[in-house]
Amino acid sequence: QLQLVESGGGLVQPGGSLILSCAASGFTLDSYAIGWFRQAPGKEREGVSCISSTGRRLIYADSVKGRFTISRDNAKNTVYLQMNSLKPEDTAVYYCAAEEGGSIVTMGLDASWWDYWGQGTQVTVSS
Repeated sequence: QLQLVESGGGLVQPGGSLILSCAASGFTLDSYAIGWFRQAPGKEREGVSCISSTGRRLIYADSVKGRFTISRDNAKNTVYLQMNSLKPEDTAVYYCAAEEGGSIVTMGLDASWWDYWGQGTQVTVSS
């Protein structure tokens, strides 16, 4: 059974950092593009970042460019989202998503393209 599990969320002060992990079970990630999305209360789900299956292509939302870094370790079957300089507006439930063989040039940060989703991890940025 294909499963994605996010971890690493929590409460952090503004300006702080967190590293989110997205671990896959039941399949190997190396043929999947992976995306990170988030949803704040009362708002639509928005794309944050995505990475191609090879790791050579990366896409970031304008709101996180220069602060967030996506990476993957296919040997560990895990994708990471390093989040620095966190702001209160980054508060949301963060989800990872996977798409086998997908081109992130085509899919980008449009959630409708992504087939497999984790359950999410809460990130709260507050003093």
